[in-house]
Amino acid sequence: MQKIGGGLGLAGIILGLIVIYGIYWYNSAVSLSEGVGGAWANVESSYQRRNDLIPNIVSTAKKYAEFEQETLIGVIEARAKATQVAIDVDATNLTEENLAAFSQAQSQVSSGLGRLLATYENYPDLKANENFFELINELERTENRINVERNRYNGAVGSYNIHIKKFPGNLLAGIFDFNPSGFYQADAGSEKAPDVGDLFGDD
Repeated sequence: MQKIGGGLGLAGIILGLIVIYGIYWYNSAVSLSEGVGGAWANVESSYQRRNDLIPNIVSTAKKYAEFEQETLIGVIEARAKATQVAIDVDATNLTEENLAAFSQAQSQVSSGLGRLLATYENYPDLKANENFFELINELERTENRINVERNRYNGAVGSYNIHIKKFPGNLLAGIFDFNPSGFYQADAGSEKAPDVGDLFGDD
């Protein structure tokens, strides 16, 4: 009887340790998952800030009648597409596929803005416009913020994915339905912010 009681006591201790570990693992997984969601919200907020700047940039450029309308239309259309994709991606579906679609849409916005900034060099009056200068300055700061928030998001994803993939946590991840989140892979060149110093430097 003593052996049976001792065996049951040991089994109870082991079971208790497993339960304690499970609770600790689960709470950590929840915290890390929330961290990923929060980091993604900051990425979206930064991109939204850029989207909010675009109408003002386009509006200012349009005042110069000779400015390439095709370039402006391209920026507006890319912004509209990126906004739609952003609506479809949230903290609950951060898969590699969804993030790739989001990144591609944002890259098209970056390309459109790049073409706008390249062509406006030909318009001295627009280049001398103080409001336009401030908008482009703000755009540069926003692009830098986007890069920072993307890196923070990827860091949060890395910590979360390691937590749910390592044994024995991966067994609990399957039980509690914790799925890996995708990393944000920016298209080549999209991480480079526009260089306002070059754009507004002395000729």
